Amino acid sequence: MLRTSHLPADAFSRICPSRDVLARLGQKWTILAMVALRDRPLRFGDIRRRIQGVSDKMLTQTLRAMERDGLVQRSVFDERLTRVEYALSPLARSVLPIVVELKKWAEHSLERIETSMNTFDHKIDS
Repeated sequence: MLRTSHLPADAFSRICPSRDVLARLGQKWTILAMVALRDRPLRFGDIRRRIQGVSDKMLTQTLRAMERDGLVQRSVFDERLTRVEYALSPLARSVLPIVVELKKWAEHSLERIETSMNTFDHKIDS
């Protein structure tokens, strides 16, 4: 996702790296991980328990990608048993209000979306 030119960012352009940012933020596990981490840093197992249905592999991939993109800060604590915590970065916190509202909107609009899907599917089947 490195910018190789000095062109202005334009997500409508097929070569604009901002599309990668939008793709990452649009992934369900990224959104849910961000919301799970909004109040405090959490350990991997705590995040996994909070986000029901995510596999260890998928959560690992998501957290690594978020760390690479600067959305998550991973802290390793050298204790008797090594402890690792994940926290939202300032960059992630800057977009968190939008992500939280998107999650709320999805939950609030679910019934209308399902009705629309059923209506559409019924038209296609007829």
